[in-house]
Amino acid sequence: MKKKITAILMVILIGIMAAGCGQQQKTEQTAGTEESASQDIFAMDTYMSVTAYGADAESAVSDAIAEIERLDALLSTGETDSEIYKLNQNGGGSISEDTSYLLERALEIWKSTDGCFEIGIYPLMQEWGFTDGNYKVPDKETLQKLLPLADSSKIDFNEKDQTVSFEQDGMEIDFGGIAKGYTSGRIMDIFREHGITSGMVSLGGNVQVLGIKTDGSQWRVAVQNPEDTENYLGVLETQDRAVITSGGYERYFEQNGKTYQHILDPKTGYPADSGLISVTIVSADGTLADGLSTSLFVMGKEKAVAYWRAHSEEFDAILVEKDGTVSVTENIADQFTPDDAVKKTEIITKQ
Repeated sequence: MKKKITAILMVILIGIMAAGCGQQQKTEQTAGTEESASQDIFAMDTYMSVTAYGADAESAVSDAIAEIERLDALLSTGETDSEIYKLNQNGGGSISEDTSYLLERALEIWKSTDGCFEIGIYPLMQEWGFTDGNYKVPDKETLQKLLPLADSSKIDFNEKDQTVSFEQDGMEIDFGGIAKGYTSGRIMDIFREHGITSGMVSLGGNVQVLGIKTDGSQWRVAVQNPEDTENYLGVLETQDRAVITSGGYERYFEQNGKTYQHILDPKTGYPADSGLISVTIVSADGTLADGLSTSLFVMGKEKAVAYWRAHSEEFDAILVEKDGTVSVTENIADQFTPDDAVKKTEIITKQ
C-alpha cells in the first residue's frame, strides 16, 4: 500500500527518516522568493521527498514523482508484474533500457570492488529474512549452498540485444543497492529538463541536491550518528552531489544476545563485520554513490581508503569505525563539520 502526501510550500528545514541501507539525513533550505513545490511519497519501501524551486517547479516535482513510481514498479523484487521479478522467476529474459543500464553499472561496480558489491545476493538476503522480516540465522550448510548464487560472473548480459540469463539455477538479482541512487539521478535530469536550478530529493535518506540553495549558499546535509539515532554525526555543505549513507543498524535483528545487521558480505554470506559501522559516499553520480556506500562498508577501512585513493576523482567518503573515529577524505574535509559529540576525526589524504 502506497501512502502519498502532497503539498506546495516554502520550507525552512526538511527532515527525512531513512529506511534500508540509507541512514537518517536532513537537508536545509532557506526560503527565497522563487516558486517552490514539494511532494512526499512512499515507494521502494521507504518515505521519499522531492522539492524543486523555480517557475516550473510544480510540473518538475509531478514528473519526478511519476518517475519514482515507474521505477518502483519496474525494479521491485516482490511485485509479480515487475521486470526484475519476472527475470528472477524465468532465469533471465529481455530487459528494458533502465534495467540494462543498471545491470551494466552493477557489473562495473562488482568488478571494480572485487565482488564487494553483488546484485546476486538476493537469495542470501531471503534466507536471513531481511526481505520479508521473517528473521533467522541460517545454518552453515544452507549458506554454503547459497553462496555460489551470489556471483555476478554467472550473469550473462548481452548489452547489444538487452538480454540477460543466469548460468546457475536459483540465481536471483536485486538492484536495491543502487536503485535509489539511480532514481535520484533521474530526478536531477528531470529537474534540469524543466529549467530547475535548485532542488533536492531524499529517498529514504539517500539525498541528492541540484545547484545551490535559493539564498545563494550551499545545501547542508546532516548525516545521522550510527550509534545515536537521535543525533547527527555532522553536517556536509555541498552542491550538485548525491550524499548516500549505508549502515547496518537500520535493519537488523537479535538472536541469542547477538545482533545481525542486513549488509551481507558476499564472500561469506554473513553480515559484514569490517570494523566500519557507517559509510557515506559523496558523488555527482547517484548510482555510483549508492553502490559504493555498501561496497566500502563491506571492505573495511583499509581497503576502502585504498579504493578511494585509486578513484578519488569519482567520489569522496566519510567512514565511521566501531570506536567512533570519523575519517573524511581530504577533498571534502573543509566542507564537513563534525558534531561536538564526535571525539576523534581523521583526514584521509591521497598519499
